[in-house]
Amino acid sequence: MNTPLLGLRTVVYMVPDLAAAKTWYNEVFGIEPYFDEVFYVGYNIGGYELGLHPAEAVAATGNHGGTAYWGVENVQEVYDRLLAAGATTAEEPTEVGGGIVIASVYDPWHNPVGIIYNPHFSLPQA
Repeated sequence: MNTPLLGLRTVVYMVPDLAAAKTWYNEVFGIEPYFDEVFYVGYNIGGYELGLHPAEAVAATGNHGGTAYWGVENVQEVYDRLLAAGATTAEEPTEVGGGIVIASVYDPWHNPVGIIYNPHFSLPQA
């Protein structure tokens, strides 16, 4: 089967206090975020992304945990494919800056499935 999924790229944690979470992750991982805005903080951890997202921004969706984002070349195409297979919208495709496009859906069991196109992502050398 030819899959449009390129592999895991990003895990996003919902946090109630973005500033406190950023301070904690900076200290624990010993690095500063490469992307730091009031709506999202992103770290490059060995070539993969750990994202922090303010929990209040998604409280209404029912997703109070994290979301894993799978890399794709065309977010809209894969998003449409997921909806056609019975998923429901969590977040429509959105360009979030720097050419990065994300979207997420809920599978039929209400698990969040994220997809991301990130032109800045490159796999680390094994």
